[in-house]
Amino acid sequence: MTGAEESVKLTPDIAHLELEGEIAADYLEGLLDIADMDGDIDMDVVGDRAVVSIVGVTGDELVGRGGEVLEALQELTRLAVHRRTGERSRLMLDVGGYRERRRAELTKYGTALAKEVKRTKKPKALKPMTPFERKCIHDAVKAAGLYSESEGEEPNRYVVIYPE
Repeated sequence: MTGAEESVKLTPDIAHLELEGEIAADYLEGLLDIADMDGDIDMDVVGDRAVVSIVGVTGDELVGRGGEVLEALQELTRLAVHRRTGERSRLMLDVGGYRERRRAELTKYGTALAKEVKRTKKPKALKPMTPFERKCIHDAVKAAGLYSESEGEEPNRYVVIYPE
């Protein structure tokens, strides 16, 4: 396989990601109807994944404490997509902008922790986090010029930040 062929193979199939988003949107609309909840579904493709957002919902019933309900709903939605397509989905689900707000909080937290690790020159292990939360911390640590690694096994995987 040539470099060009490998590049094409690694490029996400936008049509497939849009299909994932449509399947997810249909599934989520059905759940909202069953739960008698109002909300609109937005779908987009960001990078190599479909991103589906439920907007216009009131309350945090679909997010839950610490995003637990959102994580479970995302997994159920991914399973619905997998059942229809036969392929594993990396779809990301958001409700009412929760993930964007959480990303901002975690970026600030990760940056502060990176400064602490730079100052003390000692590794810092964090509490267990979801994959989304760990990714936000890894990104903030990398932007600060340090290295981090996830350790442990789900659901207890956590991030360790290492000094330079």
